Amino acid sequence: MRIYGLIRGRDPHPTRRISAALLAATVGFGGLVALPATQAAATRPAESQVAWGDCPPVAAGIERDPRQQCAVLTVPLNYRKPHGRTIDLAISRIATAEPGKRRGILLSNPGGPGGSGLDLPGMLARMLPAEVLDTYDLIGFDPRGIGHSTPVTCGIDQAEAMDLILPYPATDGSIDANVAFARQTAQDCADLSGDLLPYLSTRNTARDMDRIRQALGERKLSYLGFSYGTYLGTVYTSLFKHNADRIVLDSAIDPNKIWYDLWRTWGEAVAIRFPDAAAVAVRYSDIIGFGTSVAEVTANYHALLAALDRQPVVIQGITVTGNTVREITRSYLYEDYVLPELVSIWRQVADLVAGDADPAATARGSQAASLAGTLRDWQRSRLPLAAADVPVDNGTAALYAVVCADVTWPRDIDRYRRNVAADRRAWPLTAGMPANIWPCGAWKYQALEAPVTVTSHGRRNILILQNRRDPATSWRSAMGLRVALGRRAAFVGVDQGGHVALGRGTCADTITFAFLATGVLPGRDIECPGPAQGTAPPVTMVRSVAGPL
Repeated sequence: MRIYGLIRGRDPHPTRRISAALLAATVGFGGLVALPATQAAATRPAESQVAWGDCPPVAAGIERDPRQQCAVLTVPLNYRKPHGRTIDLAISRIATAEPGKRRGILLSNPGGPGGSGLDLPGMLARMLPAEVLDTYDLIGFDPRGIGHSTPVTCGIDQAEAMDLILPYPATDGSIDANVAFARQTAQDCADLSGDLLPYLSTRNTARDMDRIRQALGERKLSYLGFSYGTYLGTVYTSLFKHNADRIVLDSAIDPNKIWYDLWRTWGEAVAIRFPDAAAVAVRYSDIIGFGTSVAEVTANYHALLAALDRQPVVIQGITVTGNTVREITRSYLYEDYVLPELVSIWRQVADLVAGDADPAATARGSQAASLAGTLRDWQRSRLPLAAADVPVDNGTAALYAVVCADVTWPRDIDRYRRNVAADRRAWPLTAGMPANIWPCGAWKYQALEAPVTVTSHGRRNILILQNRRDPATSWRSAMGLRVALGRRAAFVGVDQGGHVALGRGTCADTITFAFLATGVLPGRDIECPGPAQGTAPPVTMVRSVAGPL
């Protein structure tokens, strides 16, 4: 009899669940006098103009640090018309416990795009050492269009659309259903949030960050950004070089691949990361029985996908297709500690496909019941948590809004068809999904500004962190940012898999904490060894359920 569910019951993305906490607007703040969009403040800002107050209750399942305070700023919707319509910008703070040691503020972003950052300070407070916490007030915010920062909606039924939000093509490679979803979603977004969509770009969010700096009376801001947050931080340091203090960018995005070309890197990234999962199956081969070598496990996995592509299985009302298993695998690859559960899922699904599932009882009933429970947990982990007065689809709608506002996507449907076909051959683990059409391919608005040009001109005050085998932001992507920033940055690579390098107990932590506390960057690029096998699960950083980054 096989043993299944090696770590059953664990949420595969606990940090995603935390990250959806949203701030309710409680304190008003008048708009600031407008500066030109890229002009750094020439004089010392006024003292803080923010009146901090209590934060409202968070969404169910979210923990908030009791020290956190909240406020709302108003900023221009359109920075080209600074005296026109304004929108709300929700911010939060955990003040340093040592005001005498305070250097300034550490602004942060968890990724997404579409992720709320209001409760990120609480996560950082549990991870950062005292020498960093004493140095800064931790500042979080909901980027424009997200949470309580004038949220967008597209009216998306999250449960019904979940299989189309990340656009896996049909079994035969057809993208017709994806094209239809993209067109309908683009129209729905325009109908429900068209007054906001053209202005929800990363450029404008970076401008909002500088308004936060001004409102708090700070000469400069330090910043810690994860995943998509690395692009946001890169844009900020490009627009406001003189206002950027110490900048940490973890899991880096190539600024020259925004956004369609970046998504296409996922095929290679998943292929590079997958052998780590296969190695776990080999390690537990006496229990799992899915292969005794990485090559054998990989072959068995591809055979499982092919069987499900031909004939999906239904497990207690849940249809499991090849694309279901592909997306489960892709999402589990973000963290090492859930890989044993992932390979157990492969085995259980393979047994059900073969029709030889073990009829004996397990801790949660039959094998099918156990697997169904795992799948339901995974489905729930993909749905965003939102405060009662925030649209339930806000995270997904904001994801689309940002990546469609940053750059105008290709409109040629045949181009997507060709690229999907090519990537299905090149990267079968993702079946062409990364090359497929998004609603941006049918978006009703052109990008108002070109992506920011990133150069090496400026202070050397940026630290880039990157895992070698990251399935979301690849090593190749990080190298693109490293080259673009040149002498402005130091680079720390970590020989490990998964998404987000910080907080895993490697030398990347030591280097980052020293930089934030003292401003000292390594004199050369460094590669850290990964954590020892069997290390306890890391204090992983908040990630948005809404966005893939």
